[in-house]
Amino acid sequence: MSELVRVVIADDQEVVRAGFAALLDTQPDFTVVGSAADGAEAVRICRERRPDVVLMDVRMPVMDGIEATRHLAAAGGPRVLILTTFDLDEHVYDALGAGASGFLLKDVTAERLFDAVRVVAAGEALLAPTVTRRLISEFARIRPRPPLPLTTLGVLTPRETEVLRLLAEGLSNPEIAERLVVGDETVKTHVSRLLGKLGLRDRAQAIVVAYESGLVIPRSNPG
Repeated sequence: MSELVRVVIADDQEVVRAGFAALLDTQPDFTVVGSAADGAEAVRICRERRPDVVLMDVRMPVMDGIEATRHLAAAGGPRVLILTTFDLDEHVYDALGAGASGFLLKDVTAERLFDAVRVVAAGEALLAPTVTRRLISEFARIRPRPPLPLTTLGVLTPRETEVLRLLAEGLSNPEIAERLVVGDETVKTHVSRLLGKLGLRDRAQAIVVAYESGLVIPRSNPG
């Protein structure tokens, strides 16, 4: 990560773009290098300005945030943080599947915003594990996609498969280490290797794959 984290803000509401830009500009390690009012403009600006992180609204004209995220991820572009008004949003589920590294509610606090951008810029996925697991589990349950073949996971060792299952349950690295009685560094190594073998960018995509491969079965709602 460079000394300054370069950020692009994509939202069709000017007041939202201005608000996030003003907040980010209060921090010495951020620089806002562009803003966009729709997804197509966001993709073009990202190609020109090469930011580290994009704050991406889901619902935008011309090209929505999901398709824009897909374009950026396919090109090995910046990390994408999806902006949404509520957490159980099926569009966020689609965006995670398209390659987003996490999501933020639009009423996020300033400190949470700063932390999120730094985490994602450093190459990590922004996951509030219980919320992310709930989101993916709910939409995998009510709107299933054609399942990925379990052979997709055949490249993983049994231990890597178990780590993937625990990731999808929402466990953090220290919690996985405790469950498997191994060190934190060992878990980090397993996570890195399984992401590489499956061609995934981060933990958010790994959780989606765990559900869509059938490795983890979505829970039914009680009652």
